[in-house]
This record gives sequence, C-alpha cells and structure tokens, in this order.
Amino acid sequence: MLETERLTLRLFQPEDAPAVQRLAGAYEVALNTLSIPHPYPESAAAEWIAHSEKSFEEGKMLNFAIVVRETGELAGSVGLILKPEHDKAEIGYWIGVPYWNRGYATEASRALIDYGFTEWKLNRIDAGHFDRNPSSGRVMQKLGMQFEGTLRQSIKKWDEYVDVSYYAILRSDWATAQTSR
Repeated sequence: MLETERLTLRLFQPEDAPAVQRLAGAYEVALNTLSIPHPYPESAAAEWIAHSEKSFEEGKMLNFAIVVRETGELAGSVGLILKPEHDKAEIGYWIGVPYWNRGYATEASRALIDYGFTEWKLNRIDAGHFDRNPSSGRVMQKLGMQFEGTLRQSIKKWDEYVDVSYYAILRSDWATAQTSR
C-alpha cells in the first residue's frame, strides 16, 4: 500500500468490482484506453481484478486501486507492467469521470514512479497516450517524463486508427528531480 497526500494506492479487492464496472465502463474512459471495452461486460471487472492479483503474484504487473483517502471512494487505477529483464516498466492509469480534473492521475502516478525506482530498482518507466487525449500527455509531462515521439495510426480502437505519443522517465532524470523537490 502506498499513501500520498490525498490518496491511498492499494491492491484491488473483489469487493471493488462494482465500482470498477461503473467507472471503467464509462464511454469516456474506455475511449482513451487500449484495453477497456465498451460496453463493459458484466463479469469483466471481477475477472480483471483476479487477473491483476495473479499478475502481481507472478511479478509481471502491479495494479493499484486509487482510493480517495478522505472518502474511501475508488477513483481509478494506476499500474506498472514490469519488464524486469530490461529494468523497465510501462505505467498506465485511468480515472473515473467523476474524479477528473483533480490531479489524481498525476498524484497516483508520481507515487508509483517513486515506488518503481526505489523498490523495483527500475532504470526506465515509459507510457503512451492516444493523441486525442492531451490531458494524459499533460500528466506525463508533470511527472517529468520526456516526449520521445508519436507513432502514427499505431493502434486500432473501435475501427479507428489512433496516433499514440510516447513519453519516458529514466532513473537519472528522476534522481535529479528528487534533489529539487
């Protein structure tokens, strides 16, 4: 479990399934994520939580529930897909629509990046966002991630080819930023 000023990041529990179903199932959330379908199948949240737990136990992925400390409400998810053979990971996140524009994606991702560099001894954390979702790009910039390029029409989401912009932060970038915090 990780704690920030306003959030708790913890492993998902089976009882989180209804909130995941409601939040991740929103069209606006699914539109800008690669792996979230819409409509969201009824049993998908429970299956995703079970898969997340198995992937965590296998050391392949860390998926954390983003919980608002003040209310205990689930606001979204943040995770790392680990590639330990390369000392790197890909960070991903989604925030439920009622929690947009509150800085939760940045706050949760910063905590997970810190965790990745300190506990997992990663050298690189990268991320991509659909170009039609510039808010996600701004989150990556706030995290100190550097723009590395755009792959044109590299993803097909709902029969539409989507450009994806990629960002990354290296351990050395992160360490330099730590001294100025």
